[in-house]
Amino acid sequence: MSKKQLIQELVEALGQENVITEQEDLVCYSFDATPDVPNPLPDVVVTPTCTEEVAKVVTIALKYKTPIYPRGSGTNLCGGTVPLKGGIVLLSLKMNKILEIDPENLVAVVQPGVIIQHLNNAVAPHGLIYPPDPGTVTTATMGGSVAECAGGLRGLKYGVTKHYIMGLEVVLPNGKVARFGGKTVKNVTAYDLVKLFTGSEGTLGIITEITAKLIPAPETAAAMLATFSSLEDAGNAIKGIISSKVIPATLEIMDQVTIRTVENFAKVGLPTDAKAILLIEVDGIPEVVAREAEAVEKVVIENNGSIKRAKDEQERENIWTARRAALPALAQFKPTTVLEDATVPRSKITEMLLFLEQIAEKYKLDIGTFGHAGDGNLHPTILTDARDKEEMERVHKAVDEIFAKAVELGGTLSGEHGIGIAKAKYLELELGEAGMDVLRRIKNALDPEGIMNPGKIISN
Repeated sequence: MSKKQLIQELVEALGQENVITEQEDLVCYSFDATPDVPNPLPDVVVTPTCTEEVAKVVTIALKYKTPIYPRGSGTNLCGGTVPLKGGIVLLSLKMNKILEIDPENLVAVVQPGVIIQHLNNAVAPHGLIYPPDPGTVTTATMGGSVAECAGGLRGLKYGVTKHYIMGLEVVLPNGKVARFGGKTVKNVTAYDLVKLFTGSEGTLGIITEITAKLIPAPETAAAMLATFSSLEDAGNAIKGIISSKVIPATLEIMDQVTIRTVENFAKVGLPTDAKAILLIEVDGIPEVVAREAEAVEKVVIENNGSIKRAKDEQERENIWTARRAALPALAQFKPTTVLEDATVPRSKITEMLLFLEQIAEKYKLDIGTFGHAGDGNLHPTILTDARDKEEMERVHKAVDEIFAKAVELGGTLSGEHGIGIAKAKYLELELGEAGMDVLRRIKNALDPEGIMNPGKIISN
């Protein structure tokens, strides 16, 4: 491959203003939000503005057999956009139009570069919401969140991204454009290819248009903060809330390390002497909210906790400001933040919480645990320094044990962060040899030249 020829063809196809080659600019696209992964430079970054231009880029990449890496805002936590083998980073941020809001069919059609929060702002006047809300909701793009099948704080009641994607337009690795799904509520035509590409992390094609399901915004909500003097009581309260047939919109946990770090960072009045807190919100019509809030309070008290309901919108906002501050607060503690998302069945949440506490002690590591406790999705966050080789060896051993334990408990390697580079070596733990063979066959069938985001999930 002649890099000079490749770049010249890209300039001819997209215009000089959509092709980035300066060394200092390329550095910005050599990494994402994931720590402790390689960060090689791409050869070039392109910023197409429409599906046709994306197809041109893929056709050129195929001609030169050069890798191509789709990228949104780069907020993912699995190394999903890192250009492992050089080549082309395809940035979707200029494809940022909301093409249609259709209240009659409860859908929106958007380009991949639309920021999730911008979509919610646009549909709010119609009394609608797009429920998936990752922690980076104000910066993450729709395309990136679909590619990673992102989750978020509302995942317990409302589900994750794959539950809201009704249709996709995709540029395939051969440069052809395909459309799957659409606005119909029911669609069982052939294989579910919308689901296949949702969560495929750019390894099977490039998403260029998304038809997303919207739902009516809840009429009201009640936010609560529950405080516990032991992790075990907090874990049992989580199980108790679900067992009482209450499905909160949000049921989050913070351990003591996270509580103290967040309070120091955000100053929102968290109880720093607590061993754990739960941040809970129920929503819906007023009668249901009142009944479910009472049920939650009862379960918390039965499990030796104390609970306080937000009395106004400011107190409610403080609760969720605290939760969204968890990662940035912990990230200030040490230079490197290794954030995982091992997920277990809800019945095993107490066991996993206690196991994480033991792992921190065993390997003498600072681990702050927070996450979406109501759906078993925990984020053990190891605070370390990548320059300390001996400590990083302990970090890697701890991560190995965390994932092995999650799978042992009937859980999964990833509840919402994806596989990317970071978890690829653990895949066989969960899928087995036969499952790995299925992944390889799908990848080889759609991308025989291996140009689409190579090294992520599984190699050809």
